[in-house]
Amino acid sequence: MKNWLVSLLALLLLENISTAQTRREDIYSGFVLYDKRAWLQKDLRENVIGYTFTQAIDSNTEYRFESACLAISQFQLTGEDVAHGFDKLFLQYDSLQYDTKRALLEAVYATYPSRYIQQVQQILQKETHPKLFAMSAVYLFRHDTTVNNVNDIKIRMVEQFSNYDSIPLLQTLEYHLNTNKQNRTRKTPDIAALFRYQAERKQKTIYSFQRWNRDYPGMSIVQNAAGRFMRHPDGRLMIFEQLARSASDLPYFITNGSTPQGIYSIQGTAVSKNTLIGPTPNLQLLMPNENSWDKYFQLAPWEHWDSTRDSMQAYLELLPPSWRKYTPITEVFQAGLIGRSEIIAHGTTIDPEYFKQKAWYPLTPTNGCLCAKELWNVSNGRLLVSEQFNMVSTFMASPGSKGYLFVINLDDQQAPVSRAELERWVKTYEQAR
Repeated sequence: MKNWLVSLLALLLLENISTAQTRREDIYSGFVLYDKRAWLQKDLRENVIGYTFTQAIDSNTEYRFESACLAISQFQLTGEDVAHGFDKLFLQYDSLQYDTKRALLEAVYATYPSRYIQQVQQILQKETHPKLFAMSAVYLFRHDTTVNNVNDIKIRMVEQFSNYDSIPLLQTLEYHLNTNKQNRTRKTPDIAALFRYQAERKQKTIYSFQRWNRDYPGMSIVQNAAGRFMRHPDGRLMIFEQLARSASDLPYFITNGSTPQGIYSIQGTAVSKNTLIGPTPNLQLLMPNENSWDKYFQLAPWEHWDSTRDSMQAYLELLPPSWRKYTPITEVFQAGLIGRSEIIAHGTTIDPEYFKQKAWYPLTPTNGCLCAKELWNVSNGRLLVSEQFNMVSTFMASPGSKGYLFVINLDDQQAPVSRAELERWVKTYEQAR
C-alpha cells in the first residue's frame, strides 16, 4: 500500500462531506500544531524524499518515487537531493508506470522551469499518452514561446497522434499554443456589465478576480440575489484574499493545473476530512461537463435539461452578450470536457512557511482549487485568520445556498489584485443602478 503522504496528496481534491460547522470557535485542526508541522517537514526531507531517492527504482519502490514527486510539487521543494532523484527517474522513464511519469513531469514543471529541457524534449519525441505528451509540451512551451518551437510541438503532435483533433486534451493544447500569448494581453470585457447581468438574473454570485500570472494572489467579492454587494456594517466592501494557483501551476486544462477561468456552479457548503484542506467550511463547486446539466444549471426538481440543446450556448447565456465572444471565460468548460473535476473553494492547513520566498506568501497553493488565506495558532490549533470562513459566512448570510462563482483573470499585471481595483468596479456598477 502507498504510504500516508501519497494517499494524502492524492486526496487533496476529494471531499468527504459532513455537516458544515458554522461557529468559528468550533473549528480546530491538530494538523497545524507546531510539533506536527515540524515532524512533517523533517519527514518530507529525510524520509519521503531523502531516503527514497537513494534507493533503486523497482516494482517494490516505485510508489515511493511517485509519492516523493507529489510532495516536491505540493511543497515546492528543491535542492540537490531532489535534482538527483529527478535525474534517476528520467534515466528510467520508459520503464516507469503512468502515475509515476505524470508525478515526475508535474514536479519538474513545478520546481525546475528550465533544468530539464533536454530530457523533456526526448520524452516529447516518443510519448504516446496524450496527457504526458501535453505535460511535456507545455514545459517546453513555457521555456520557449517562439513560433518555431510552437510549430515543432504541433508537428510532433500530428505525427504521434493521427487523431489528435478528436482528443479534447490535445485540441485544447493546440489552442493554448496558438493563443496564450495573445490572450494574456487581451482586454477583459466590461466587468460592470457582468455585475448588472447577474443582478438582472437575481443570482447569488461570487467573483474571484485573478491575474494571468497566478503567482500573484487574487481577491473575491460576493453579490447577493438582489444585486447588492456585501459590505461590512461601516459600509466597506467585503473582500477576501484567494489564490487560484496550483502547486504545479500547470495550465488549466491539465490535471492539477491552476484553476480554470469561467463559471462554476455553487452547490452548497461542506466540511472536508482531508487534513491539508482543513475543517473550515468549503464551497462545493461543479464545473461544466462534470455532472448532469440539471445539476450544473440548478434546475428545479420538476425541470429537466433539454438534451437537444447546445450546452456551450447555454453556458454562454450565463454571461451578458458583451462577454460571449471572450474565449478565456470558457476555460472551465473545456477543462470539464477533458475530465478535470472536484475543484472547490476551500481553506488550508498547510504551513505557509514553505512558500515564504514566493509572491503568493502567506497563501498556499493546492491541486487546482481556489484557496483562501488561513493562518492558524500553532499552539492551540485554532484559527487566527480565515478569509475562507469569512467568505463562506458572507455568501450564506443571504437566502439560498446555491449560486455561481466566476473566476476571471483581469490582466497580466505582475502584482496582487488590489482592493482599490475591486472597489472601483463596484462603484462604477452601483453608480449606474
